[in-house]
Amino acid sequence: MNPWAIRLAAHVIRAGGVVACPTEAVFGLSCDPGNTAAVRRLLALKQRSATKGLILIAADFAQLEPWLAPLSGERRQRMLAGWPGPITWVAPASPGVPTCLTGGRDSLAVRVTAHPLAAALCRACGGPLVSSSANPNRRRAARNPLEVRLRLGDNPDFILSGHTSGLDRPTEIHDLHSGQRLR
Repeated sequence: MNPWAIRLAAHVIRAGGVVACPTEAVFGLSCDPGNTAAVRRLLALKQRSATKGLILIAADFAQLEPWLAPLSGERRQRMLAGWPGPITWVAPASPGVPTCLTGGRDSLAVRVTAHPLAAALCRACGGPLVSSSANPNRRRAARNPLEVRLRLGDNPDFILSGHTSGLDRPTEIHDLHSGQRLR
């Protein structure tokens, strides 16, 4: 892990940029979820509709708590049982979470990542990050820095080099209320 590269990537994100970063299965595009202009730029790079919603990743649950509505003890335990790890939960969003993150729903997809670089970037930024696969809509997701460049050109402001964790498929997504697997 290169601390200098992590600091540079965090600086780019704090300045409103979009960074490509390895995650559990693919490279993701990340930005500050509180910067609506950066989120909209990320959506434009992906050619993705804002109605689909986005995933927030974090280094720990404390980074996600301000973005979520209060959870019952049982739901909180269900969520925490698989973290850090490759399980994304769709949970009730805190009031005021931008619709470009929720897709206009009252829920938000969140994950405490087990990927060391992605977690280090969240820690360096001081909070969660948007994480959406590094590819235009309906194209195969990038699994390395070269594939990021081939799919998106010079559009990410920085690529944090590294390896994915090697999962064959994107992380599972589960509904926190029902426990049902959505992806």
